[in-house]
Parts: sequence; structure tokens; C-alpha cells
Amino acid sequence: MNARRSLRSRLTLLVAAAVALAIAVCAVLCWFVVRSELLRQVERSLSGQKGPVLDWIEAYCPAGAPGRAGPGEGSDRRPPPRVPPRLPPVQLVHADGGRCPVGGSPIRVTPADLALTGAPPGTRLLRDGVSDDGEEVRVMTRNVRPGVVLMESRSLEETRSTLTALAGILAGVTALGVLGAVSAGLFVSRTALRPVGRLTEAVEHVARTEDLDTRIPVEGTDEIARLGASFNAMTGALAGSRERQRRLIADAGHELRTPLTSLRTNIDLLLRSENAGRPLGPEPRRRLLANLKAQFEEMSTLVGDLLQLSRAEDEHEPHVELAFHDVVEAAVRRARPRALDVPIEVEAHPWYVRGDQAALERAVVNLLDNAVKFSAKPSAEGPGPVRVRLRHGELTVTDRGPGIPDEELPYVFDRFWRSSSARSMPGSGLGLAIVAKAVRDAGGEVALENAEGGGTLARVRLPGSPTPAAPGPEG
Repeated sequence: MNARRSLRSRLTLLVAAAVALAIAVCAVLCWFVVRSELLRQVERSLSGQKGPVLDWIEAYCPAGAPGRAGPGEGSDRRPPPRVPPRLPPVQLVHADGGRCPVGGSPIRVTPADLALTGAPPGTRLLRDGVSDDGEEVRVMTRNVRPGVVLMESRSLEETRSTLTALAGILAGVTALGVLGAVSAGLFVSRTALRPVGRLTEAVEHVARTEDLDTRIPVEGTDEIARLGASFNAMTGALAGSRERQRRLIADAGHELRTPLTSLRTNIDLLLRSENAGRPLGPEPRRRLLANLKAQFEEMSTLVGDLLQLSRAEDEHEPHVELAFHDVVEAAVRRARPRALDVPIEVEAHPWYVRGDQAALERAVVNLLDNAVKFSAKPSAEGPGPVRVRLRHGELTVTDRGPGIPDEELPYVFDRFWRSSSARSMPGSGLGLAIVAKAVRDAGGEVALENAEGGGTLARVRLPGSPTPAAPGPEG
């Protein structure tokens, strides 16, 4: 049942229940406090000075056993005056149970009262009792002399009626408090959930229209404001991701258009020559097929690069500890056959990192391919060497190419970006983007800058250590 309630109704119910419970607890506590105070007042009236009362009642009752003789019977003393109008209900009780009541209905004597006749003078007993008329009273019994106790009572009827009236008043106040609590709960829920309502409307709008440019006004620094800021950040990230995806598709389509057009042209030429009965000669046919193969290889590389870049950040092989210097040497071995007459000099010191070996090796190969491709021929002796250095966790790849204009350096790791000096060379512009992604996945940093004396210098920094980590305990 509660699971089907709205958040506003649940918050209203909780606030109303909490306020109502607080009012009810306060009302009950108030009733008990008033009851305790009223009883204390009754007890204080019973604990007052009893000297005059005791003198009068001893004069009123005969010297013999109380209750067995009327006033003045068998006595030479003059009968005492009549009972004063303001005398509280009192009675003398003898050890044998005889009573001499004055000023009200007699009080029923209990064994505890009789036991007090043998106690030392001044001993007291406070209890609830009942008169012979059935009225509930508060009784104070105390020993006045050996064998005789004085019992004084106060009616509890007025106290009971006061408490009953107070209970009715507090019940009414509690009922009004519950109504006020419900109103307060509605007000609090509407006020507190207004930002949540705006957030809900924004989320529903995004789900309905896919408009990721929707933003929620953020006011303050409370949890609702933080939720709104997080929603804005989320929609901003989704908008950026969709824009990057759209740009990737557009750029991929643009890059694929050229090789596809070339492939279609060459295949059409081959088919027309066959259909016209004038087949190409062996050499032109070999060159045409070699061109087709090169174009297919270019497309395969482009598609592989696109698949690599389209993987999410967490879609990679589990990171394991690996020897990065071995990865660098393996990449150099792969790059040397494609380097032709460009020498590659390697100096790799031990460095152990955690990452994906295949991704890191491909990143180093891409750096080497770029360095080889752009290496210049400064003299007739041949191209300048490509220098590869791995020291203290920093890999540097230096070439002797033309370098990159300073205004283009911020864009070198963008997808499909190509330098103005490299647009006539083969390539898709995805190699450095793949390098940046692989290094970032391994927790490192990559940068490209112009080297002193010409050429470019690529720097890759990966966290790690010069020695492998100690193996963990077995099991």
C-alpha cells in the first residue's frame, strides 16, 4: 500500500504523524504533571500542623475507647462545643479498631493503620482510602500516642473531576493539533518538493523530447540543489557525448567516402574493360589490383580505428601489471619493417605499469608510425633517426620531421584532425586520438611538442615503478 503512495502523500503522512505524536505525548505528559501536582497539593494539606485539630478531637472524644461512648457520656467533663464548620474529616482510631470520626464520613481502617498504633509517636502513613460512603479519599495516618492514631482525609472527587475535564480539553487540543499537523504536512511537502517537482518535469521533458539542452535553475547548496546540479551535469555530458557521436559518424562518413569512391571507380574500370572485350594488360591489371588492395587495407585500418575509439571507457581488457619496456621494444619490432630506411634508436629502462598491453603497444606503434612518416631527409646521407627513450616512466619519441605549427598543437589528439602539412600523406587522422585514449585508460598523460632543432617530440607518462610489485599472498 505504501509503495503505491506518491512521495508528497508519504511526506505529508510522515510530517502529520510526527507532529500528532508529539502533541499527543505532550498532552499525556501534561496530564500526568497536573495530576502529580494536584496530588502533591492534597498531600501538603494533609501534612500541615495538626496541633489544634488534635486538641479539639481529643476534647470531643471521651477518654475511653473511641467510638464506644458518645461525647461526654460517663464523664464529668462538660460536653465540648459542636464541630467547627471548617474542620477537615478526621478520626481517632484505637488499637482495637474503635473509631471516633469528626467532620465527615468515617474512613475505613486498614490493617496498615492499626499496625501504626504500635509504632513510635510521629510515624506517618500516606495512602489512598475509601470512606464508609464509598468516596475515594487520600488518607494521612500518624501515631499521636501509644495505642492511638489520628487519621485525616481529603476527598479526591474534585481532583478526579479536574483531571477528567483536563483530559477532555487535552483530547480536543490533540484533535486540533492533528488537523494542524495535516495542514502543516501538506504545506511542508508542497514547499519541500517544489524543486523535486521541477526536476521531475525536466526529466519527463527530456525523456519525451530528448532535448538534452534542458537545464534546471539551481538555488542554494542543499541536497535538492546538488541533485539539480548533478542533473544539469548529466544532461550536459549526454549532450556532449551525443555531439561527439554525431561528429564521429559525420567524420567517419567523410573519411570513408574517398576510399569508397576510389574503390568503385577502379572496380567499374575493371568491369567495363572486361565487358567491352578489351581486358587490361598484365601490368595495368596488376597495378589496379594492387591499388584495390591498398584501398581495402586503408578502409580496414580506418574501420578498426573507429571501433577502437567507439569503445566506452570501461570496455577494455582487465588491467594487469606489465613490463612497459617490453611493450616498447615489441612496438619497435613491429614498426621497423614499415620504417624502410628510417633508423629507429631505442633506449628502454625497466618500468612496470598496470594497463592493457595490446592497447599500449598499439599506442606506441602509432607514435612510431607518425615519427617515421614525418621524418625528413636533412642531408643526402639519408633520413634522420627516430629516437625512442624510456626513462623513469616517461617515454619520448623524437623525429626529425618538419614539426607542427604552434597554433595546431592543441588539436593534434582530436579525432580526424590532420596537420596541413600531412593532408597529402596517407592516414585517417585517428592515430593520435587512439594514443590519447590508451594512455588515458592506463591513468597516464600524453603530450606532443616541437623538438629543439626541428621535428616533433611525443611524451607519454605512465604511473608505475622500476621494479615489479611484490606478489600477493596465495589464496
